[in-house]
Amino acid sequence: MRRTASVLPLILLGLGVFALVFGQLLDRYVEPRVKRTPVDVETDSVLTGTGSYFDTGVLETVHGQQITITRRIVGDVAAAERSGHAVWNVSTQIDSPATLPLRDPRRSLQWTTERWVTDRRTNLPVHCCGEQPSFRGEAYLKFPFDVQKRTHRWWDGVLGGAVRLKYSGTEKVLGHEGYRFTGSVAPRRTGVTREVPGSLVGRPKQRQVTAEEWYANARIELVVERRTGRIMNARMAPKITLRAPGARSDAVTLLAGDRLEFTDATRRTQVAQTARDSRRLEVLGETAPALTTVAGGVLAAAGLTFLVRERRRRTAPADSRRIDRTHTGD
Repeated sequence: MRRTASVLPLILLGLGVFALVFGQLLDRYVEPRVKRTPVDVETDSVLTGTGSYFDTGVLETVHGQQITITRRIVGDVAAAERSGHAVWNVSTQIDSPATLPLRDPRRSLQWTTERWVTDRRTNLPVHCCGEQPSFRGEAYLKFPFDVQKRTHRWWDGVLGGAVRLKYSGTEKVLGHEGYRFTGSVAPRRTGVTREVPGSLVGRPKQRQVTAEEWYANARIELVVERRTGRIMNARMAPKITLRAPGARSDAVTLLAGDRLEFTDATRRTQVAQTARDSRRLEVLGETAPALTTVAGGVLAAAGLTFLVRERRRRTAPADSRRIDRTHTGD
């Protein structure tokens, strides 16, 4: 029994020290390495709503139509393993009710392909690995981990530039709370030109005109999950128009979305992935380190207490005998 009593405090002390070290390991080593942008992604996000688009069949803009924007993201795992960065190939197509059933991006209203390379920890752009286009900012397909309540620079692919989105409070998406960021884009030239008949842009005397493409977005609203930086919902009101060279007003509306928003299916998918990843980060970065630290402190304190008590118990008889001999000598 004495041997058991002597070993128990040491076991408690050892377990306590181990728990304390393990908690710090989770907090400082494991969790930061888990907090990385995934590379093996394959996901679709869809925005839909009413709007207008230029119908090439009748050569005029039609209104009150359904507009669908589909963005497909596929991670290039091989390139990511070679570079150490997140490499995503992104395909974005805009469809009308006529082109959507065709399921062919080449026959959609507009189709663009991009290749995004970002730092897996900071989400900042990395200019390598065939990146196209070269972009700036700190947010695009996702925000950085541990999103802060401040203005973020979000890359707008149509504009070809970064847009400042300010923090505008919180909003729940399917019961999951996120930070809401809002902004807008005043009408700007995109740098794209199109050869069109002069009559289309108010220049009937000119057979062909190199028209300027202009872009605006009256409403950008993104709801972002704090821990993961995932976008749980998005609302847009983009407008792409053509102007005659040097003109100050729009001549033709190519595309205008009144209120484009993630579909219900996209929101459910985004929230489900967000909840899963957020719980993982919470456990590794907050819950587990806190519990192991508390448990380690309790175990270590218990072990030290037992050791001190046992030491006092062992030394007490020797001290008593010494006192007795001193009194006898007197």
